[in-house]
Amino acid sequence: MKLSVIIVNYNVAYFLEQCLKSIQKAVLLAEEHYEKNCIEIIVVDNQSVDGSVEMLKELFQDVKLIANKQNVGFSKANNQAISIAQGEYILLLNPDTVIEDDTLLHMIRFMDQTPDAGGLGVKMVDGKGRFLPESKRGLPTPWVAFYKIFGLSSLFPRSKRFGRYHLGYLSPNQIHAVDILSGACMMLRKNLLDKIGYLDEDFFMYGEDIDLSYRIILAGYKNYYYPNTRIIHYKGESTKKSSVNYVFVFYNAMIIFAHKHFQKGNAGIFSLLIRIAIYLRATLAILQRIIHSIAFPMLDATIAYSAMLGLKIYWEQNHKYIEGGSYPSVFSYILLPAYVLIWIIGVYMNGGYVKPYKSYRIFRGVIIGTLIILVVYGLLPESLRFSRAIILIGSALVLIILLLTRIISHFLRHKNISFEQGRRKRLIIAGSEDECKRIEGVIRSTHSTADIIGYVLPITPDSITHPIIGHLSQLTDLVHIYNVQEIIFCGKDIPSSVIIDQMSLISDSDIDFKIAPPASEFIIGSNSIHRTGELYVLDLNAIHKTANRRNKRLLDISISFLLILFSPIIMFCLKNPIIFLKNSFSVLIGKCSWVGYSDTYNGQTNMRLPKIRKGVLNPSDATNIPVHEAGTLVYLDMLYAKDYNPSIDLTIILKNISKLDRSMG
Repeated sequence: MKLSVIIVNYNVAYFLEQCLKSIQKAVLLAEEHYEKNCIEIIVVDNQSVDGSVEMLKELFQDVKLIANKQNVGFSKANNQAISIAQGEYILLLNPDTVIEDDTLLHMIRFMDQTPDAGGLGVKMVDGKGRFLPESKRGLPTPWVAFYKIFGLSSLFPRSKRFGRYHLGYLSPNQIHAVDILSGACMMLRKNLLDKIGYLDEDFFMYGEDIDLSYRIILAGYKNYYYPNTRIIHYKGESTKKSSVNYVFVFYNAMIIFAHKHFQKGNAGIFSLLIRIAIYLRATLAILQRIIHSIAFPMLDATIAYSAMLGLKIYWEQNHKYIEGGSYPSVFSYILLPAYVLIWIIGVYMNGGYVKPYKSYRIFRGVIIGTLIILVVYGLLPESLRFSRAIILIGSALVLIILLLTRIISHFLRHKNISFEQGRRKRLIIAGSEDECKRIEGVIRSTHSTADIIGYVLPITPDSITHPIIGHLSQLTDLVHIYNVQEIIFCGKDIPSSVIIDQMSLISDSDIDFKIAPPASEFIIGSNSIHRTGELYVLDLNAIHKTANRRNKRLLDISISFLLILFSPIIMFCLKNPIIFLKNSFSVLIGKCSWVGYSDTYNGQTNMRLPKIRKGVLNPSDATNIPVHEAGTLVYLDMLYAKDYNPSIDLTIILKNISKLDRSMG
């Protein structure tokens, strides 16, 4: 056997399916030049809970599957597959990749023709068609690490001294012998692995590719960067690079590498640098996340509080204290800030800070906040009830301020003032007319508000009539003419190499690219690796929507408050009042939900559904008779996920008040 392709998967079922379909095309081309069945595919699943294993068994029966019962990490999972691989070459490939039709053929040929090649990597581009510098890297010696950690490699990327981490001084379009290859796509000689050892399992997630690349060099072989074929790598690490978790895991992997390969003195210097970097980067990551989360609310709160102070001064001078005097300081410095805080929280909980901005969310948040303020106002002692008029006028003032800040923010970014209409996504579908129609159906089924401008065919059409607006060679011009924000390529009709070419030609950071695999009911792309809600998934996306998740949580909180408030009465109607109170507080703090999926189906949780909190009740409680059949439970849960609406939860809760004391185990 010529090649064993090994993929380690963890909770990226949609990406894995797209990756495997691109591999299948590449296998067919490679087998035309070698022999039938000369390539095997092995997938190791690290206890995914998103239906990956079920999808593999259903759609890819020729794939050899190792289904782990726990997440054993990237290195150990790869080693499991390498130990049973029969290929002359091993290709380690990430599941969040798409390879060109000729990628396998090119890589095998290069290895055949280059006896000193121990490892081979290819040119990688991200989901927007931009070159990924980690396609080729230098050895992270202490000085190289120092330049990287303190930003010198970013300031001088093409410098032979400072740019060694990503070898920025080497052309990305030429073949080079390099130090380090990326584990996202790394071809290796099986007999060499048997000699130097497999991946080091001390590295759980990061650093194993650096270690293996270095051991290949120590064994007298070379690692080559090969740009004559490309892959898309969506860069979907389990942790984002801006997260604290990523900083600790990645840089600790560097410490393991240093202690393993560098002399004691150099390893100590390296470790010190890394530890300094860990705390610096972790602190920056935390600050960045905090600032990003609170910047807009803080701006709104500052402006709103200033406006409320102005209103207070106007009101006391023209209505309350015409002949002199003023409100006490407790009103200015305690109550007014509290009012503003309640309004801001109300807007936040109603999605007023979620893009695209919606005026009704802001209006609803301010109204709810005002009602809460008035209720609390009525409960305050007489000495603290200063003015209902300021609350009511202030609510209108705050509403205007919040709307204005969003309009101004939107204008600065998009040069128009209609932030609701201006954010409607304008997209083009590229592929055959029949496949474009199928993809449009998938998009429509998700209730997307995107404007589908039209279809772009792979070849010159007979005529330009709606919905056909042009052919693929005109795509760049069509994007600018129609002000397109998203392009969906039909994988059935357009080869990966052509897709990558088009992405690279356009290469606009404001444009999202997606690929629709053939015969699949989902579309994934550059902005969906960390946000499943960005997927267009047929029928099963309703509960994934941010608005639905937020509304479900708001309903849970509201119901829990009411139930706790009236618990002295409700508890007399229940058999287990203590469990009822426990459930109420658990839902209130977000540990669970009032309504979730059915627990099990013959002992197996339904992994294919979008993940939500465990529920006290479930969709089967909406029926008048008990449901125990697994197939019926699955169907009810699918309907719940597909067509979710908060009113469904409310109906189930009201219908099952007597079951709110149900134990969740």
